[in-house]
Amino acid sequence: MSIKQLLQKEKITAMKSKNKERRDALTLVLAKIKQKEVDEQVDLTDNDTVVLSILDKMVKERKESIKMYSEAGRQELADKEQFEIEVIQEFLPKALSEEEVDALIEKAFNEVKPESIKQMGAVMGILKPQLQGRADMGSVSKKIRARLQ
Repeated sequence: MSIKQLLQKEKITAMKSKNKERRDALTLVLAKIKQKEVDEQVDLTDNDTVVLSILDKMVKERKESIKMYSEAGRQELADKEQFEIEVIQEFLPKALSEEEVDALIEKAFNEVKPESIKQMGAVMGILKPQLQGRADMGSVSKKIRARLQ
């Protein structure tokens, strides 16, 4: 079962159990996926990599929102965003530890053997499919950049 199909199934379950908050969070996720499908005229049922990138981006957006809401003293909105993150993360693969990420970075460096920052894209190209949804790509990028400088 694809992630999209699992999301749809979970939304139906939430509707039947009258769990409004969960249903709303799942509806948001499915709407983002549907928007991507309409924009690019594709069916993402079989493409979990794209769905994972959508989920990853949604988590990142919500983390930024939580920070802004907390700074503005809007804790109820921050709590709602946190709940949405928890729902979205149920459908992401288990996060990798720092050691596992570092090992994958090391392996990618051994494959590419980059000599300058200009080859960062090649390293990221190898790592992105392995790390999508399992690690913060921003922090991975910072680690690679620091190592190349």
